[in-house]
Amino acid sequence: QVQLVESGGGLVQAGGSLRLSCAASGRTFSRYVMGWFRQAPGKEREFVAAISRSGGSTYYADSVKGRFTISRDNAKNTVYLQMNSLKPEDTAVYYCAADYLGAVAGYTAGEYDYWGQGTQVTVSS
Repeated sequence: QVQLVESGGGLVQAGGSLRLSCAASGRTFSRYVMGWFRQAPGKEREFVAAISRSGGSTYYADSVKGRFTISRDNAKNTVYLQMNSLKPEDTAVYYCAADYLGAVAGYTAGEYDYWGQGTQVTVSS
């Protein structure tokens, strides 16, 4: 089992940047495909980005492509989400998720085995 703890959320003006971190503890971090999802009030949880176990492949939702970057440091058991050019529509609770021994990065929440508690990101206009 792995425990995931997100940090780095906050309030930022439109056009600004934030970097989210997700620290993992427990079983070998490099065995997990890692993903970021978000959920805005009244909306379903949606895929944001994912990264393969080695970090060699990354995947993004069209809505964030070119603005967000996912990365991981397997030595530090941490995955990051660098968010630039933030828009008010990026406002949501952001969740980190882990898929044990995933073969490819998943786009749906059901593919992930473990979840963090979430961190709030609010972008003001």
